Amino acid sequence: MSTAIVTGQPVPGSSLESDLRALGFEVLTASDATDTGNLLAAVPADRRVAVVDARFVGHLHALRLGLTDPRFPLAAIPGAVTAQPAGRQALSRALTREAAAGGSTDLAVDGLVTALDADVHRPELGSLVAAVPADPQARNEARQAVAAVDDEAVRLKSAVKSRDGFFTTFFISPYSRYVARWCARRGLTPNQVTTASLLTALIAAGCAATGTRIGFVAAGALLICSFVLDCTDGQLARYSLQYSTLGAWLDATFDRAKEYAYYAGLALGAARGGDDVWALALGAMILQTCRHVVDFSFNEANHDATANTSPTAALSDRLDSVGWTVWVRRMIVLPIGERWALIAVLTAATTPRITFYVLLVGCALAATYTTAGRVLRSLTRKAVGVPPGVKHWGRTDRAAQALADLADNGPLAGLVSRTRRAPLGSPLLLALCGVAVLTASLFSGVTWAPVAGAFVYAVASGRALAAPLKGALDWLVPPLFRAAEYGTVLVLASKAGVNGALPAAFGLVAAVAYHHYDTVYRIRGNAGAPPAWLVRAIGGQEGRTLLVTVVAAALTATQFKVALTVLAVLVAGLVLVESIRFWVSAGAPAVHDEGEPA
Repeated sequence: MSTAIVTGQPVPGSSLESDLRALGFEVLTASDATDTGNLLAAVPADRRVAVVDARFVGHLHALRLGLTDPRFPLAAIPGAVTAQPAGRQALSRALTREAAAGGSTDLAVDGLVTALDADVHRPELGSLVAAVPADPQARNEARQAVAAVDDEAVRLKSAVKSRDGFFTTFFISPYSRYVARWCARRGLTPNQVTTASLLTALIAAGCAATGTRIGFVAAGALLICSFVLDCTDGQLARYSLQYSTLGAWLDATFDRAKEYAYYAGLALGAARGGDDVWALALGAMILQTCRHVVDFSFNEANHDATANTSPTAALSDRLDSVGWTVWVRRMIVLPIGERWALIAVLTAATTPRITFYVLLVGCALAATYTTAGRVLRSLTRKAVGVPPGVKHWGRTDRAAQALADLADNGPLAGLVSRTRRAPLGSPLLLALCGVAVLTASLFSGVTWAPVAGAFVYAVASGRALAAPLKGALDWLVPPLFRAAEYGTVLVLASKAGVNGALPAAFGLVAAVAYHHYDTVYRIRGNAGAPPAWLVRAIGGQEGRTLLVTVVAAALTATQFKVALTVLAVLVAGLVLVESIRFWVSAGAPAVHDEGEPA
């Protein structure tokens, strides 16, 4: 329950009180600043409270944006201010000062907002009206301005992301926004829609697993339906301002779970037809996960950067000024809408093998395009505090720590990084050398060579993080580690040559990838990396890599398959329990995935 205190003399014919009740507020009236302060003090401390000028004229959606958004402790629009429990003290202090200054005079709500000694969120209203007219003529003009703008149309339009992919913008959002409104009017929550999207995708994966043509057609259609619901949940959250920490976690993780479960369904369906494509399915998951890590690492490395003056950035800006090139560039990177549409059509019309071949080629080209552009940008990107004339400048401590957390080094690499030795070279060069040695050992044909290669790789991983990751291209270190760990599992499972090894490897990589995505979203919410005990318990990326090479060399192929399965279950159990505990706990960051570049 929320409480709104309407202060000042009531205005005849005003719909303010009914509008506030429509938004779920209990409405109280106050005559002056002192009366407002007394009423505020009587409101229970765990309630949201709003103070609204009785002369307010504006759209209902303007009030909704200003007074009901759960993400901000303090928010205001002209003539109204709101405080959640975390912002109540700041509002009370400001009101006390205003009451002392004004005595029994009417309270100026906008002056109260100015007196607040804390950050106040001011939503962008656009064409919506929110005003406090000073005289009857101004009031009449404000009411005419309200009548001239359809706030429901504005609300529907604002429910859609301002920047999205071509397929989503032109083939999904034109009608999914109305689905979102339908859900809102029936009391459905974004979390319920998100869950429905997940269930639809899992059913699609089940249809694909049948291995029949009708099953493939149904799978493609259901995958598109799942994507419609995936767009709807975010639009519903924006339409009704229903943001939550749990919703952030569900939205951030379910997209990955849906896509990778669908890959597994395609592989199972192909197996029913006698075609083993598990290696392709695992390769697609590895490639897509590494693409995401490239995105996350690059963004975190440049979290505090100012404008880029590189020729690549200048060219990008010029291309963004031409309409058709914007959409071509958004499609080239194969974002989630285009990718899922491609998978759905290929599933219905072709075979799982062809679907994976096209997906791998498309994602590889997209990854090459985006990574090359970011490498070129990084060479001349600057951060806050760059001295004049300096072309290259290191990352900040915050960026370096985020990259180190994304690297996911464990106890073995940590021990190496703590040795008191001078750095042997740049972190990226050390990481590249370690990955090169590991790769060569995997394809050497010698049974125990991968173990030696993994040990060298673990040492190189530790030395790479012995110094802060502040170089221009050090954001490439975490993606390299992801490719090395996942690729090791793929290669060794493929070499095992026993039924079930690759599905077990798929499960292990999926569990570890979840841990890495969980790390990303914690960092995005400024909550830091997962607890150190969890990283130690699951070995870190270099520890898992070394362990997999040891069991592959020491065990038979069948035993290796069992070991991969057990390891997948153990890792999944630990990371899921800790992740769920964190994201449903009070104080977890509200991180919303407002756009997926890859």
